[in-house]
Formats: sequence, structure tokens, C-alpha cells
Amino acid sequence: MITGYGAMVALGLLSAGALACWLGRRFFLDVNDIILLSTYTVAFGISGAKILYLALNFSLIDWPHFFEWEYFRALMGGGFVFYGGVPAGIAGLYLAGRLHHIRVIDYLRACLPSLPLVHGFGRIGCALAGCCYGIPYSGPFALTYHNSIAAPHGISLFPVQLLEAGAEFAICALLLYLVLKYQAKYNLLSLYLLLYGNARFFLEFLRYDAARGSFYLFSTSQWISIFILILLAGYWLCSHTRAKKIQTDCDEDHT
Repeated sequence: MITGYGAMVALGLLSAGALACWLGRRFFLDVNDIILLSTYTVAFGISGAKILYLALNFSLIDWPHFFEWEYFRALMGGGFVFYGGVPAGIAGLYLAGRLHHIRVIDYLRACLPSLPLVHGFGRIGCALAGCCYGIPYSGPFALTYHNSIAAPHGISLFPVQLLEAGAEFAICALLLYLVLKYQAKYNLLSLYLLLYGNARFFLEFLRYDAARGSFYLFSTSQWISIFILILLAGYWLCSHTRAKKIQTDCDEDHT
């Protein structure tokens, strides 16, 4: 039986794949390479997202029944941490580039909008399944679950999954606009991480599920967001310093 979550993930992958192929054709990239790179990225990304989920919920897993088919299928069929999938997916992307001699940066510049698109559909799937649920809330668009294996039953909850999906679609639209406007000349991965990192940090305050993990004041994803933002700040500072040094050297050469 196909679940709502599975249907949304499948729809997201199909939509993201179609968008990537359209962008690839627009910028004269090999569609076969896009399919190959996407296969590696998705496979590594799903594995990384599942591994981080299992690590965060290690003490909650019924390990004596881990290899019983029904329990194993339920455990593997749901429960993913997106932040585990991002670095694993990027690693898979670059591994594919090395193994198959593909210039990955050209594809990353052109097809990056597909990433927030598939994630947005995934968050809609979360809303249908009841995972990653929000805080108790009785206002407009509140979600109430009665058959979910993740969310509490009969309690009105904030639709944080749908809000995050909306944020992902907005990021997708912005990246798509920039890719088309600048003819895929720039690597927008750092911009995506900046936008999503900030959005995810604040959205975590609206979540209520224990499966996301927490440490001191913040959830695991919030700490990861902070770490990513610090790395980006360091990267931009180094880039600015290097560019300034190059400009200074050029000015000295012309004097």
C-alpha cells in the first residue's frame, strides 16, 4: 500500500528530476549525466538521512526486534533527518563526478533548485504521516491526527511541516530565478544553505516531536544550523580576504 508520505516523496523526486532535466537542457548539459548524478545524490542522501535518524534515536529503537521484518520495515520506511542527507548527498554527487569524470560544478550551478523542491514535497509527506509535528496549537490550519504512528492523537498541532514546505518552495523559486537570470554562472549552494539554515533554526521552535533530539537550549537541527552558518561566515570571510589580496596585488603590479 502506498502511503501519503511515500506518494509525496515519489512526486517530489519526479518533479525535481523533471526540473533538473529541463534546466540541464536549457544550459546544454547532458541529461544522462544528470540522471547518473541524481542517482548517486539521492542514494547517498537517503542513507545519510536515515543513519543520522538512527543515531539520534538509538536509545528508542527496539534493538532485540530490529531484524523482525514488520518492525524493520516500519523503522526503515520512515524517520529521516534532512541534515544527515545534505552532506551525504553532496559527497555522493562529487564521488559520482570523480568516478565518471563529470564536471560536477556545472550541474550543481544549474540544477540546485531541485533540492528544495524535493524537500518541500517531503515535508508535505511529513504532514500527511504525522512525523516532525508541531507544538500544540488550536488556530487556523491546525492539524489533528488520529491514526498516526508518530504524532499524538486527538491534539491540535501547529502545521510546521507545511510551513517548512512553503519555505522550501519559496527558496526553490528564488534559486530558479537566480539561475535563469545569471545563466547558471554562480554556485548558489552557500546561498541555499544560508536561507535554509536560518529558516530551519526558527522553525524548530515550532516543533514538538522528541525524535529530533535536543542538547541544552536547542534541538540537534538547530545546532547543525548554527554550525553551518558559522562555516558559511568563515568561508565568506576567507573569500573576501583572498579577493581583497588579489586586488591589492593587481594594484601594486600596475604601479
